[in-house]
Amino acid sequence: MTTAPAPATRLGRALRDGVDDDGPMRAFRLARRTFLAGTRVDMSPLATGLGVDRATLFRWVGNRDQLLTEVIWSLFVPTWRRAVEEAHGKGATRVVDALTRFTRDVCSSEPFRTHLRREPDRALRLLTTRAADYQVRVTGAFAELLTVSGAVLPLPVPDTAYVLTRVAESFVYADLIAGAEPDAAKAAVVYAALLRCPAPPTLEEP
Repeated sequence: MTTAPAPATRLGRALRDGVDDDGPMRAFRLARRTFLAGTRVDMSPLATGLGVDRATLFRWVGNRDQLLTEVIWSLFVPTWRRAVEEAHGKGATRVVDALTRFTRDVCSSEPFRTHLRREPDRALRLLTTRAADYQVRVTGAFAELLTVSGAVLPLPVPDTAYVLTRVAESFVYADLIAGAEPDAAKAAVVYAALLRCPAPPTLEEP
């Protein structure tokens, strides 16, 4: 199974190990607040806000893409966990329900949509390619659920998780890729077809 590489930055190691490394974590918290406020995360204003120079900030968090990856991943984790916890059914049915809930919540996240609209090309490169390890992390989370689900899969777990990740990306980023509206309901139909189970009923907005 593909796994994310070991963190390359002080921030990444602090987040992985649950260590409150003061400088990197202060930078991360400020960047996260900035992102959630719908404001562009830029390194120079961030360094100024922290009272440090850019070189220090880069030593703490790596480059802007690495910092954005950690910020967006910090939002993915609770969203995904909530989707899994609230999912109904067993086996493939529960997997599809969790994926649908997750897709719906991501599609309706205004800070996330603001980021995508502001930097579409950069966002797609960061979130859907190996330019960063975000996609690998998402695929790993999907693979973990598939592994414990007991569902009969059309492909081995790593391959199924990768395909489901690409389906999620197709519908979450539909406006950027194809000029269509992001659509969790359509994604649910494809998830269900791949895992050979009924699609979940239409979910209410969170």
